[in-house]
Amino acid sequence: MRYNRSSALFAQAKKVIPGGVNSPVRAFKAVGGTPIFIKKAKGAYLFDEDGHRYIDYISSWGPLILGHGYKPVVEAVQKQADKGTSYGIPTALETKIAELATSMAPNIDKIRFVNSGTEACMSAVRLARGYTSREKIIKFSGCYHGHSDAFLIQAGSGAVTFGSPNSPGVTQGTAKDTLLANYNDIDNVTQLFEANEGEIAAVIIEPVAGNMGCIPPEPGFLEGLRYLCDQNDTLLIFDEVMTGFRLAAGGAQQLLGVDADIVTFGKVIGGGLPVGAFAAREEIMDFLAPEGPVYQAGTLSGNPLAMAAGLAMLTALDSQPEVFDSLADKTAYLHEGMKNILSKSRIDYQINRLGSMISLHFTDTAVKDFTSAAKGNNKRFTKYFHGMLKRGVYLPPSAFESYFLNDAISYKDIDTTLQAFSETLKEL
Repeated sequence: MRYNRSSALFAQAKKVIPGGVNSPVRAFKAVGGTPIFIKKAKGAYLFDEDGHRYIDYISSWGPLILGHGYKPVVEAVQKQADKGTSYGIPTALETKIAELATSMAPNIDKIRFVNSGTEACMSAVRLARGYTSREKIIKFSGCYHGHSDAFLIQAGSGAVTFGSPNSPGVTQGTAKDTLLANYNDIDNVTQLFEANEGEIAAVIIEPVAGNMGCIPPEPGFLEGLRYLCDQNDTLLIFDEVMTGFRLAAGGAQQLLGVDADIVTFGKVIGGGLPVGAFAAREEIMDFLAPEGPVYQAGTLSGNPLAMAAGLAMLTALDSQPEVFDSLADKTAYLHEGMKNILSKSRIDYQINRLGSMISLHFTDTAVKDFTSAAKGNNKRFTKYFHGMLKRGVYLPPSAFESYFLNDAISYKDIDTTLQAFSETLKEL
């Protein structure tokens, strides 16, 4: 494929935007080459500036669960835009989506809308610290909770991609209050609680990790975290920015049957517009200003365009619960197809999947945490990524990212993907 227009646009962008992108993974540094620039998208497909079409397996990194240009969302945004794009004043829309979100997700009474998943996770931790009067938190190696300082301590995703999990600019004072644990290792978490008795405000975790590839929790792991938090008067925070309203109507809490104390949302809840949120039981949320002492604010939080898009998306999902089964079935079909093709090759691999999240790791070791994820053959992944790209399949440009299917993808699209997969493997 020729990417002349994309290459020219990238060169132009680098003159005025750091690295030419507004989010680092987009720069293709993990896989090499020039990133493609998208002109438009519809349904399951992306169309780049050079006129190529791609089957999309990132879905804007998760939010477009029903495909690009989903008509009810587009129409809701258009209708609201005619009435104004932002007021900085309360609207009825905010209450409507709050009522719907709290009815769909278990174990939450109140929700506060913000502008990103990063902001949601940052605010959730501040709330947990204020509620418990403690300062330390536990996070897990390879889990990514946005780019707030407290979370850039051995994070996954883009931070790992660039080999710089501890970003310059993060102070030692911040780092000392962030305790690192190993994902799927409850004994390790127990040791941290014993060594920091009475000091831990919260444990924050992706209940299904998506930033070191897709890594589901092992049986008993989340239940073990719930028990430890209960025993130590510590709040359990589920970062459901990826999993919320995707794995099930009630997210990972519903699918896996484990309750969190605070839940963060993003992606799907915004219908493709920048939205984040955090939610909890009433007694916790009432610690937030203006009712409580924990300050949090945002000029564009709850803006009417984002609320209109999010309300349309959640309404569609609430009225069509079969979507979650449809997505899971399509992802399972992709999984089985990939496994059948790989089994006939000499390539080492692991495939992890839960619901509509899936990832392929080029390793012979089971991938259950950050250490095992990092053992993957990244040179092979690079060849794999570009082989699929030239055959019209857009995958995450990093071995440390989950694929996100959308329900606009057809079984014919998946068969086309599997044909491209078979051809690409022969080149590896």
